[in-house]
Amino acid sequence: MLPWDKSAERHASSRAGAASREAEARLAEATGLAASIGLVVVHEAVFSLRSRTPATLFGKGQAEIIAAAIAEHQVTVAVVDAALTPVQQRNLETVWKCKVIDRTGLILDIFGARARTREGSLQVELAHLDYQRSRLVRSWTHLERQRGGFGFLGGPGETQIEADRRLIGDRITRLKLELEDVRRTRGLHRGARKRVPYPVVALVGYTNAGKSTLFNALTGATVTAQDQLFATLDPTMRGLDLPSGRHAIISDTVGFISDLPTELVAAFRATLEEVAEADLILHVRDISHPDTAAQRQDVLAVLAGMVKDGSLDAHWPERSLEVLNKADLLGGIAAIPQREDPSVAVSALTGEGLPALLSAIDRFLAAQLTTLSVDVPVTDGAKLAWLYRHGEILVREDHDEDVHMEVRLSEADRARFERL
Repeated sequence: MLPWDKSAERHASSRAGAASREAEARLAEATGLAASIGLVVVHEAVFSLRSRTPATLFGKGQAEIIAAAIAEHQVTVAVVDAALTPVQQRNLETVWKCKVIDRTGLILDIFGARARTREGSLQVELAHLDYQRSRLVRSWTHLERQRGGFGFLGGPGETQIEADRRLIGDRITRLKLELEDVRRTRGLHRGARKRVPYPVVALVGYTNAGKSTLFNALTGATVTAQDQLFATLDPTMRGLDLPSGRHAIISDTVGFISDLPTELVAAFRATLEEVAEADLILHVRDISHPDTAAQRQDVLAVLAGMVKDGSLDAHWPERSLEVLNKADLLGGIAAIPQREDPSVAVSALTGEGLPALLSAIDRFLAAQLTTLSVDVPVTDGAKLAWLYRHGEILVREDHDEDVHMEVRLSEADRARFERL
């Protein structure tokens, strides 16, 4: 068993998104993160910090209190729910006499344990190496020994820390090249889907909001859905049949979390590209969670970051819909107050509200279509079949020499039909 200790700060300059979060909610989330990879929580505590101590983050007295608790419970792993500098991490390990990891390290370990596809593994390794490279800065004294140079003018040679940093840099370069290949492949797949084409619906939301359960309920798939944080890391896509008879593609993506490590935001850009390319973004929320409002802000902050770096257009809210999930934990969808913003209350577990959600998706996608009035010769079976395959037939009138049809199509399909 690996015991765990936890601390969090309440400080006016705390990280974005954390200021509005109650310490108890942060504590529960951090406990869930630790438990999700098999750590057994034997002690937990919340500390208020008047100011950050450069050497250890905590004040001297607080560090000693934690050290006593660690000794009492024979803790071997202590998790600090904050970002530690390399020096702070090393000093705390010296004072507490156990392994210390921060929030970033914990999330990276979870991602490393859950990644299954080649893409996911590459992304996690890249994030790990970015994190490890930052740990090599004036932190580990055992890496300061020097290697000898070569020849008469070789000089003292590089230190071990320089050699390790160089090796990590080389590996990062190779990983980025491999990930670019993966992104190109995903781009080709997206291009193929556009030629089909079916609209894409992307699920986004805070981790453990029920995205995978909803994904399975809508598609009949068997994607892993567990009551734990980050149960889904690798993107999954399935076909979705809508009430009108139209077809769409729905994508299940990795869950967001407050203070998502910057290394992971960059490394998982390829996964988030599915969100950027989606015709409709479903923001799945755990409406039963006491911290649901803050979780919503955390997700919006990640999407705002994507807008800032240019990977997501600024008009994405116009093609988004909130899904208020886990309504069964509040007594059903009738117990959830009506909202002015576009939203649908559902229970992915019981199925309540799913027909209304499918209808809302259908209406949204239909609003993006255009109606074409066309007369097709009765002998041109290929055109008739194409219209049935790519459009929604609203009116059909059969005549002796032609068939009059009113068809609902996307703009892209309308242009393609006109070129036929």
